[in-house]
Amino acid sequence: MIDHVYVSVTNIERSLAFYAAALKPLGWRPLGNYEASAGPEDVPDLHGVGDAAYGGVEAVGSSIWLRQRKIGESGLYLGIVCDTNEAVDDAYSAAMSAGGINEGRPAYRTYFAPGYYAANVADFDGNRLEFVRKSGNPVRSG
Repeated sequence: MIDHVYVSVTNIERSLAFYAAALKPLGWRPLGNYEASAGPEDVPDLHGVGDAAYGGVEAVGSSIWLRQRKIGESGLYLGIVCDTNEAVDDAYSAAMSAGGINEGRPAYRTYFAPGYYAANVADFDGNRLEFVRKSGNPVRSG
């Protein structure tokens, strides 16, 4: 399951209005902002929209986070749900063994939320994956 996607845009306000309006019929809503000053230097300001389940405790939800595009920037940032911290570790190890580029070893990232455990890798073209376990998410069955 996809947990979250970062989309780099040239105009935050215009894009946020677009995503909020386009996804409203599907039960998505604005989530607010994440201010970069709360985290590490390389984490940008983020502006989110999420589905009805996002942030709840009964189901794992999905979100889209808009960030200001930098000159020359391209690529995708995709967060993948993991059911355990060990699954995060395993996915990170597999990605690194497959030639991935380390963008952040498995660790707690409590500047995002309590119990947020993640690892980050990039592929050969600069697309990024985040393997993430959020302690508040229910474990998926099946």
